[in-house]
Amino acid sequence: MGTREKQEKKEKDLERMTVKELRAVAAESTDLVGIHAMKKAELLAAIKEAKAVKEEKAPKEKIEKTGITVRQLKEKIVELKRKREEAREAKDKRMTDILRRRINRAKKRMRKVSQA
Repeated sequence: MGTREKQEKKEKDLERMTVKELRAVAAESTDLVGIHAMKKAELLAAIKEAKAVKEEKAPKEKIEKTGITVRQLKEKIVELKRKREEAREAKDKRMTDILRRRINRAKKRMRKVSQA
């Protein structure tokens, strides 16, 4: 394995590194300023830019799921609550718990959509 192949392999592993490891890489191999205040996505982008690495795919932050409105999410929550009540009446604890988590996820998603 040549040094170039090792370098490419190391660059690909940046995505899997923790924020601590990325900060260490940024501190020792680049002249970046303010690395301790950066989040993981920002660190990755800054390190890749500093090392002139071509980014193969878009960062996960920039990919947004569009097409669902707050109204649709509220309708979905109402439907999930109705199903949860049916599961409670049937004394199906497992399904009640599953529906509770789905309701919580839908509420979180609704908050994200309403903020955007």
